[in-house]
Amino acid sequence: MENISAEPSELTVSRAGAIDASAARPASALPGRDGVDRARFAPLAIRSVSPIAAVAAALALLTMLRLGLAASLPLAPDEAYYWIWSRALAAGYFDHPPMVAFWIRAGTWLAGDSALGVRLLGPLSAALGSVLLWDAADRLLPGRNAGMMAVLLLNATLLIGAGAIVMTPDSPLLLFWICAMWAMAQIIAGGSGVWWLAVGLFVGLASVSKYTAILLALGLAIWLVMVGRPWLRRREPYVGAALALVIIAPVLWWNATHQWVSFLRQGGRFALWSPGRAPEYLLELFAGQIAVVTPLIFLLCAAGALLAARITWRKRDPAWTLLAILSLLPALVFIPHAVGNPVQVNWPAILYPAAAVAAAGLSGRFWCRLRIPAIALGLFITGAVYVQAEFTPLSLPTKLDPVALQMGGWPSLAAAVDDSRRRTGASFVAADQYSLAAELARNSVDGVPVIGIGPRWLSFNLPAARVDGMTGILVEREDRTAPIGELERSVAVEIGKVARETGGGVIETYRLYRVVAQRAARAVLLPHPATD
Repeated sequence: MENISAEPSELTVSRAGAIDASAARPASALPGRDGVDRARFAPLAIRSVSPIAAVAAALALLTMLRLGLAASLPLAPDEAYYWIWSRALAAGYFDHPPMVAFWIRAGTWLAGDSALGVRLLGPLSAALGSVLLWDAADRLLPGRNAGMMAVLLLNATLLIGAGAIVMTPDSPLLLFWICAMWAMAQIIAGGSGVWWLAVGLFVGLASVSKYTAILLALGLAIWLVMVGRPWLRRREPYVGAALALVIIAPVLWWNATHQWVSFLRQGGRFALWSPGRAPEYLLELFAGQIAVVTPLIFLLCAAGALLAARITWRKRDPAWTLLAILSLLPALVFIPHAVGNPVQVNWPAILYPAAAVAAAGLSGRFWCRLRIPAIALGLFITGAVYVQAEFTPLSLPTKLDPVALQMGGWPSLAAAVDDSRRRTGASFVAADQYSLAAELARNSVDGVPVIGIGPRWLSFNLPAARVDGMTGILVEREDRTAPIGELERSVAVEIGKVARETGGGVIETYRLYRVVAQRAARAVLLPHPATD
């Protein structure tokens, strides 16, 4: 196997194909004009617009395909839950900051209260992020055609392919993370210090999207200390940091007035510790990343991150240092986390924009030859998942079909629950599991109250459920040992079971209880698409 790469600034191939040794000068990220080699950051000379036009057209077609799938696939439970957030806008929520709620509210305003409305900004943000990543990569690694390759690698991953369709807090987080990288690329390329305001803006918006954005802020602080110390004598980075704090302030205020519930919820994950299961958790982490990034692209991203780390160690090149920090810092957090607690497969998504740019900077023959097969394999895997999700050509066992497990059978379940409600004369439907309650609210019959019960709902700006003395149907997963006590009942009688099914296969079974509500102080009335 060949070396990972030649040193990034040693040789540059000119437009005519000759080696230009003058390009070997290392770059500087000093503010202002002193010491900045602006020639290094000149726009990339393109021999032909055909490759760019082809990739741009492919990105547009891919975005249209993602929008089509977003419109046709039913909502996953978490998406239904975040949709409820959008009907009760606030500066914070029990689980996350509020950006995903604002995105869904904007999407449903534009495209209606449908699956497409909920997900509308996901595919669009992936397209915008791709364009900005393209420009950032060409500025960080000029002369390598890195922008086009980084966009192809990132969009060929199943992680982005699926993540661009479903709406989660990762959707806005990844866009604003890439936006911050793009603004930093302007600074590294010798841009004005005003760009630090853009950095602060995007760091703030990323932090309002998901708390893991703290790694972005920490990474940029490390970059300043390592290679950007002259900027520490200028006011622009501090003004940018102040702007980020202003944007984050409402989230801090909301947590302060809600017993810091969101911070405790996320911070409490680090308190869970099961080192005896570390091999299992670490295997899940690496196997999951290889699966969702796809094997060859994962290999390229890992090699790119290692190259960035090596160049950072040897030269402190500002561009490669930024890529090293933003790709390796999240890894250095999630790997130790997996020693004592599982890491969900989507959490490390933030490291791949920088890793994809670094992978695009690999110049060894082996790595260059690996790019096209890697992109082809990634697109094939992602396309196969798209086809299976939309048309289900393969009759997979229900328990092995992740799309069915998440999205299948919710309307039929709601219909079965409502049938039991009508037969028993009940007035409302209730559920204690938040995702179950959200799906029932999305799919229930118009006019039938759906009640969410449990402490998490107390932090929502939702109306209290006025069901004292009324008879209802309580829906609970079969694997629960007993009905919960959040909604006190004088009568709680199990009346049967219903199943969530798809294609004749049972996904999950639920117990139904006929209940008479005695106290509803911890219950809220959930919105319904047709009535809200």
